[in-house]
Amino acid sequence: MYIKKRKILNFAIIARLLGILLLIEAAFMLVPFAVCFLYEELETAKSFGLSILITVVVGLLGLFCKTESHEMGKREGFLLTGLTWVVFSFFGMLPFLFYDTGLNVASAFFETMSGLTTTGASTIASVEAMPHGILLWRAITHFIGGMGIILFTLAIIPMLNKQSGIQLFNAEVTGITHEKVRPRISHTAKTLWLIYIILNILLIAALWIGPMNLFEAICHSFSTIATGGFSTRNDSIIAFDSNYVKIVITIFMFLAGINFSLFYHLVHGDIKSLIKSDITRWYIGAIIILILAVIGIELLENPDFSRLPQMLIDIPFQIVSSITSTGFNATNFTAWQHASIIVLILGMIMGSCAGSTAGGIKIDRVVLICKNLKNELHKLLHPNTVLPLRINGKILGPEHVLKVSAFLLLFVLSTILGMIVLTLSGLNLQDGLFASLSCICNNGLGWGFTSVSYAGLNDISKWVMSALMLIGRLEIFTVMVLFSKSFWSK
Repeated sequence: MYIKKRKILNFAIIARLLGILLLIEAAFMLVPFAVCFLYEELETAKSFGLSILITVVVGLLGLFCKTESHEMGKREGFLLTGLTWVVFSFFGMLPFLFYDTGLNVASAFFETMSGLTTTGASTIASVEAMPHGILLWRAITHFIGGMGIILFTLAIIPMLNKQSGIQLFNAEVTGITHEKVRPRISHTAKTLWLIYIILNILLIAALWIGPMNLFEAICHSFSTIATGGFSTRNDSIIAFDSNYVKIVITIFMFLAGINFSLFYHLVHGDIKSLIKSDITRWYIGAIIILILAVIGIELLENPDFSRLPQMLIDIPFQIVSSITSTGFNATNFTAWQHASIIVLILGMIMGSCAGSTAGGIKIDRVVLICKNLKNELHKLLHPNTVLPLRINGKILGPEHVLKVSAFLLLFVLSTILGMIVLTLSGLNLQDGLFASLSCICNNGLGWGFTSVSYAGLNDISKWVMSALMLIGRLEIFTVMVLFSKSFWSK
């Protein structure tokens, strides 16, 4: 029997889709380009105009690439997903280079990758010195990366509404498993993006009512719902000195940390999915425990209960900012007790729900490991007992435990390897560990524990940290599989 051998990879379809994606990125650049004229920032407008021109030309070259087949399997999905984030960062950094931001290639790439992966770490020494066009582009990179570049493409390109679209969806969307929320993957993507946009609109309106002007409200909304952390102020949310802003942003950061598929079910009238979600209950419980822990630690050290009303605003903000990997600062948390900072770090590592815009290892995996540990301890006393591992009412097999265990191992190894490389490039051990952990968790908050600025890092450190951000955003496996021998075999 003759079996037709499949080519290693369908590079033509990958090039064509990358071309489409670049045209989409150029379309997003048109927004800050127009804003530059609104604020009479002509030099900035020139930088965006040139960036758009280059991006469109390269995008058209990819679009017109001839392909004999539109077939896309798992390998094409993984490769396209990884390349997309790198290519988007490469062309997205052009405005930072063409305008005199003071950033070199390594810094500009770091800034863009940080925006797209919603890490929120910045190499710009003073964001308040930047023009409106640059600040808006930073916020837009959060907006694009929050819900996902590929997911946006799936929503607008009908040709991907088939098996190839499912491969891309699974490669980019985070989680232990992927529910079949809808047979038509483009419909799912459109609904998720619609929910995402509605949350942004609601937050923009809420912030605009407060002390922020419309421009700042838009930028901070994009950063909040994407759980990114870029701000228009050097002092982040502290600069607004407004409890109203802190409370509003805390609420929306919390919502952004919930699995968006639950919002999808809610839109379609399925309220039970949200109510019965084990993960959401653990998420809420973890936040409450972390908040109470920090309040207890701070009051134990300084039992001045007159501070309690403000603590009930600032501490929940910082905990939610940490666990959702947003990275906003509402208070000088570096003045907290060391034990309180450790609680923040635990929240940063844990992360919120899979399928959200947040980083970290995801609370889903924490729940799975905890439930499996409980089962294993029970089996020590009752070896013949068969205990199913249930999450959200569904039984998960042993393969899920193995996959999560492998993920956690790779997470730790990647963090340690990043720390080693960063220390070899000039950072001390503490700074190297925090920088590595902060980037792989897509949380710019971690760097606040050290005295070093991202802007002061050398180029090697910035490239390493950019790689860690990408690994963290695509949850390690999507990147690691590209370096396996079997991936490139026929």
